[in-house]
This record gives sequence, C-alpha cells and structure tokens, in this order.
Amino acid sequence: MTFLEFPDRRIHYALSGQSTAPLLMLSNSLGTNLSMWDAQLPEFEKHFSVLRYDTRGHGRTTVVPGPYNFDQLGGDVVALLDALKLERVHFCGLSMGGMTGLWLGLHAASRIRKLIVCSAAAKFGNAELWEKRIATVRQGGMKSISTQVVERWYTSEFRERAPEAVRATLEMIESTTVEGYVNCCAALRDSDLREDVANIRNSTLIISGAHDPAATPADGHFLSSSIPGAQYSELNAAHLSNIEAPEEFTREVMRFLTSEGA
Repeated sequence: MTFLEFPDRRIHYALSGQSTAPLLMLSNSLGTNLSMWDAQLPEFEKHFSVLRYDTRGHGRTTVVPGPYNFDQLGGDVVALLDALKLERVHFCGLSMGGMTGLWLGLHAASRIRKLIVCSAAAKFGNAELWEKRIATVRQGGMKSISTQVVERWYTSEFRERAPEAVRATLEMIESTTVEGYVNCCAALRDSDLREDVANIRNSTLIISGAHDPAATPADGHFLSSSIPGAQYSELNAAHLSNIEAPEEFTREVMRFLTSEGA
C-alpha cells in the first residue's frame, strides 16, 4: 500500500507499469476502489505507467468531513500529480471518475494529455434522487443499496454468467464507508456541467454502455456533441463497462491513446 500524506487527508494510490512510458491515470466510480481497474492492468501496463488511486472517502483514502464537491475531488487529482511531480497525464475516469475528468478538462486542462470519460453524464440524476439515496444509506448502511446498485451496473446476462465479478463488486460497494459514500453522492447531486463542457479543449473520448440506466447513451452523445472534436464509443454493457466488456473497453481506450493527435 502506498499513501501520500497531506495536512487533512491521505490518498491511497498504486503506480505500476512502464516507468519511462507516458502516464495513464485511472479514476474509480462511486462505491468502488482502485481495484475496479484490475481487468485493464495487464494491457495498460505494457504501454503506460499506470496510476490508480482511491477517490476520497473510498477504499483506503481518508474519509474527511463532507459533503464533498468536485473542486475537492478534482483538486485531489492535481495534488496527487503535484506530489508525484507528474506534469501531464492521460486521464480515464468512469462514472464519478468520469465527472472528475470533466472537471479536470475545465479547470486543469494543462495537466491532461488525452481525456477518456466513461459511463458519465454532464449531470447525474436530480437532487431528489440523490437525497433519497443518501437517506437510505444513512439509515440502512451500504448493504441497503448494494444489490440494487449491482442490478443497475450490470446487465442480467452478465450477472448470470459472471457471478464472481458481481460478488467482487458487491464486496467493494459494501466495504465503502457510509460517510465517504454519501459525501460523494452530494458532489454528484450538486454538480451540473451541462453549460460548461463545451469549453473542454482536450482530445476526448466518451465511452457509454448501451444498456446503462445511470449514464445513458443519450448522456454520452450529449457530451460527445458538446465537447469539440470528441469521439464516441458505445459498448454492449451497462454501467461498469470496463468490467462487463473488458476486452472491448481496453481496446477502445488503447486505440484512442495510441492514435495520432494531442
């Protein structure tokens, strides 16, 4: 386990792969941790130095008092890059990590080479949805939502054929602290980038899951049509497309990162 210590928090991260290669940073979804990228590591590590980290309130990163916002979640990325003396990186984030990527494209564009935004939206749901989620988790803990979340994150076909992957995801969700989870729910509740994403100038790939009820293909198309020059890819999966369709996901990311362009 590797940690970076800051005055008010510590960030858990893992650095692997080719030390002299370009750096690819991976950002996890709500309710998961850096292990959600395990299926991508073997291929990514052949070509990149890979930096994964646990978003604040998740995994082994500190649960600081909330509610959180994306100035903090994105600021953690910049602080991590600064501490590791990394000037520019490719950034790939999924769901909450994808919105962190959008924030970086708007507020720290000079630190990002290519941006990959997966299973994300310029605005996730509405305040009522998030308030209900927060109240449910505060009252019943993470197990009160874990099964429902997994049913939204994966198609029924995948849940039937890959019970071990589903079980691992359930364990990630249920091991997330209530405070860390609801604090990040608040960040998602309060963030609305619909009028801002057109200002992103980084070379961008949007990846959507064809069966994703949380960040629908329509949300992905909005992002790709709003961000100048953005590419769009749609995979036969629900929300966690990197786990449900790992080969296709990895291939799309590699194609984008190794293609010509800034």
